Amino acid sequence: MRNSRPIDIKTGIELAAVAGSPRLKVVRTGVREGQMTKLEFFYDCSSPWTYLAFHRIEEVAAGAGAQLIWRPILVGGVFNAVNQSVYDQRRNPVFPKLSYAIKDLQDWARLYGLRIGQPAVFPVNSAKAMRGAFVAEERRCLPAYTRRVFEAYWGDLLDISQDEVLAAIVSQVGLDPADFLEKIASPPYKERLRSNTDELIARGGFGSPTIFVDTEDMYFGNDRLVLVADALERKLAR
Repeated sequence: MRNSRPIDIKTGIELAAVAGSPRLKVVRTGVREGQMTKLEFFYDCSSPWTYLAFHRIEEVAAGAGAQLIWRPILVGGVFNAVNQSVYDQRRNPVFPKLSYAIKDLQDWARLYGLRIGQPAVFPVNSAKAMRGAFVAEERRCLPAYTRRVFEAYWGDLLDISQDEVLAAIVSQVGLDPADFLEKIASPPYKERLRSNTDELIARGGFGSPTIFVDTEDMYFGNDRLVLVADALERKLAR
């Protein structure tokens, strides 16, 4: 019998309409924790394409019973080390390609039901916001915090490098602003962000989002989620 579920033409993955937004199909796997595939998500909230991937990565992990590991990074550090061509492209854009990229981004945002605008401050210094992800992780609210940072920057067009903006964000997810701001200014949190960034570079990464399936199998970009899902499915089939 032919499957009647709609197919996401961008990804080829089965969809189910939930609250007006397509969702990746979640499969019951019964995978034990010790057998779970590791899925690492290296990300920086200053990237709109990363916002798109973040919006779906939890569903991809859940659909395969994979262990999702959040890996906050500073993408500017990655660019400085191994991908300075990004800066050349910004200084000397190919305008037809840039025009299409803007359209492409909005097509994806519409498909996912997200607001992605053009912040006045771009690129933004996301170091404080990304250090804050470790604070949120300790308080068991990292996904909620990360989503709110993405929404604030790309949807509300706020400058997430500013303490007052971050203070408002953390208040909305139940964190104490004073404690948060103190921690993200301290050496341990700076070092954790630097360590993740250096690790991504050492493992061959060059931007955000970068996704690893079981440590070695690397994927880059929102549009590779279909390949990530396929890799996870193949792991389950073994």
